[in-house]
Parts: sequence; C-alpha cells; structure tokens
Amino acid sequence: ISSAPEAPSAPALLGVSCCFPLLLLLRPRTAWDPSLLPTEGSERGTVPSEEHSSGTGNTESMAWRCSGRSNAELIANLKMSRLIRNARVEQAMLSVDRSGYCLPTTDAYRDAPQTIGYSATISAPHMHAWCLELLEPFLQPGSKVLDVGSGSGYLTACFAKMVSPGGKAFGIEHIQELVDWSVRNTQQSNGELFREGVISFQVADGFNGLSEHACYNAIHVGAAAPSIPQALLDQLCPGGRMVIPVGTWDQSLVQVDKDRDGHVTQSTITGVRYVPLTTREKQIR
Repeated sequence: ISSAPEAPSAPALLGVSCCFPLLLLLRPRTAWDPSLLPTEGSERGTVPSEEHSSGTGNTESMAWRCSGRSNAELIANLKMSRLIRNARVEQAMLSVDRSGYCLPTTDAYRDAPQTIGYSATISAPHMHAWCLELLEPFLQPGSKVLDVGSGSGYLTACFAKMVSPGGKAFGIEHIQELVDWSVRNTQQSNGELFREGVISFQVADGFNGLSEHACYNAIHVGAAAPSIPQALLDQLCPGGRMVIPVGTWDQSLVQVDKDRDGHVTQSTITGVRYVPLTTREKQIR
C-alpha cells in the first residue's frame, strides 16, 4: 500500500459559502488549510459535535451555515457553498428527504449531526455531501456500494439513487433495531428503492464487511477504525474507492483507491473526529 497525501480543491474564499465557518474569514492563511474543513460525529456518534481540531491540539467551534427550512433549501445551500458540485449528487440528495431519516424531524434540515438512538447519530449534511462527491465517479448505474454503519439508512438511500438502475446499495449495522428502523424509514420515504431491488439492509460486523456480495465499486465507512480493516480492502473492487475515517484520537478521513492491478493508494483528505468503529456490546452499554 502506498500513501499519497492530497486534499480536494478548496472553495475560493472570495465566494466563501454559507456552509464554511466564519473563522475562515477571520483567520488569514497563506495556503488552504484542510484542518478547517468539516469534522464529523459519524453514524455511530455518542454526542453530536460541531467542533474540529485546529491541528494544534485546540478545539474551535464551527459555525456552519448550510441549514435550511426544507430539504430543497438545505441542498441549495450546500450547492451554493460548493460542497455539492455534481448534478448527480444534488439530485440524489433532493430525492432522499432527510426528514424521513431523522429524530426529531424538526431538526432534519440543520447542518449538524442528529442523534437517532442507540448511541448513534446521522451525520451532518455537509459531510454526507462531501462523501457523496468523493465517491461519485464510482457510484454509476449498475455499481455496487457498501455502507458500513448505515444508521438511519439516509446515506444508503442516496447511494441507491446514484447506482440505479441496475446497481445495489448494501447498508450494514450491528444493531438489529437500527436495521429495522432504516428499513421502515426507506419503505416510507423511498419505497421505490425496495421495489426496484436497489437497496438492502442487514446486521453485520463492520470490521468484516459483507463478503457474500463483494466486490464493491465503492465503500463508505461511518465510524473510525484504528487502521483500515483488511476485509474491507479485500472487498473493494479493482478500480474502486473507499472513504473511511482512520485513527483513534488523531483521526483522518482517508480516500483509498485500488487500481485495476489491485495496487492500493491512500490519500489523506482532512482531519476529522468520529467515534470508533466498535462492537454492538460497546455501543449500547
């Protein structure tokens, strides 16, 4: 495995978005600093956080401004911020109304993580948009995608929209109650995904993935692993991409690309703070 740290292009500061924190304007820098990009509470959160590591050990509050009064307004704000750049990502997020996958629904359009029970959260919209953008080239019709830590089912439904027709999104959770709830959410909000056979949810251990349906063109992991699980690397298709938070206290969002010959390259996107990829027993105690 080779490592090639790199970061996505930064939005131009002259058109700084509604989403990007005010401290971007208040702290001039000579170069774009990826440590100022979003930090996440993840699909397996304990307490949703809107803070990020400054890179010096300090914690600074983030003032995210992409919240909306409706799903359409939320997506428009994410697009205005240039966190959504791809039309397919925009359409997927418009097609999957976040209110069908949140508790309470009154907070669904806030650009912040939301608790969903069982010590879990649904990630902030800006992080969903970011991960969808990173994986978009690999979420083509007919592709297969694995969502590890699928939580309420929201991001899995977005994946399913993007790989339809002919593809399939597989969401896995190790808590049966969350799997059952994600099925109900999707049936009520996006039932066509089940009718078209492009989505499924099941109980499985995130460290082990879902080998019976491998390989996957794209893999998304919603909690931080100390290192990249070998099972997930093995289940990534040649030519595929995985996005996964890696680390314990010092964490990074890592993009993993496997070329057609099976060679794997890791690229560090930015520093993040996710709760750990863990066991059912540790999560619910």
